[in-house]
Amino acid sequence: MKRREVLKNIGLGAGYVMVAPAVFNLLQSCKSEPKSDWEPVYLNAANGYALTKILDVILPKGDTPGASDLNLAQFIDSYMNEVAGDKQKEEFKSGANAFALSFKENFDKELIDADDEDFEKAVAKYLGADNETRDAYVKRISETQDPDAPKADFDAHAGSYAYLSAVRDLGIWGWKNSEEVGENVMWYDPIPGAYIGCMPESEAGAGKAMSL
Repeated sequence: MKRREVLKNIGLGAGYVMVAPAVFNLLQSCKSEPKSDWEPVYLNAANGYALTKILDVILPKGDTPGASDLNLAQFIDSYMNEVAGDKQKEEFKSGANAFALSFKENFDKELIDADDEDFEKAVAKYLGADNETRDAYVKRISETQDPDAPKADFDAHAGSYAYLSAVRDLGIWGWKNSEEVGENVMWYDPIPGAYIGCMPESEAGAGKAMSL
């Protein structure tokens, strides 16, 4: 199954299921914002540039809209600035800074000087890591967040894994809840009919998740 088909059908974990009106408003406002004029309001300029590139790797344009088509970097930056709770905001900014540090170590480049291939390699290194490496990252993250544990040393690589995981989840969440995807990619029925307990899959969105 193509990745695009997977995205059409999967859901996200708890925490990104219910979408408040404020979030829909952000998605709509970011959709119409010119990309060339965008300046991050929560992240710094370098981390905002990196966020755009990371999302283009995770959600490239293909037979369906990509991250840049939907201005998802702008949406996530605005979401962090206007909607997210203090803990989520702190962890996201810390993760963005950790990614910048690990990126410099991995490629000997500042974020702003990197090209698309560099970001593809960075995303693959962390999100494509084997199970043992991912488990080690999660363990390190847990150690740094446990107030009862001895103070753990900062680990930019574990922080990068956590950050990219958060960006992936937020990006897919924004992608699935955008108007463009909701109406033109997912199964969209603005006026649902009566409940039918047994009907052919071909008449029920062909297996696609329904747009709310």
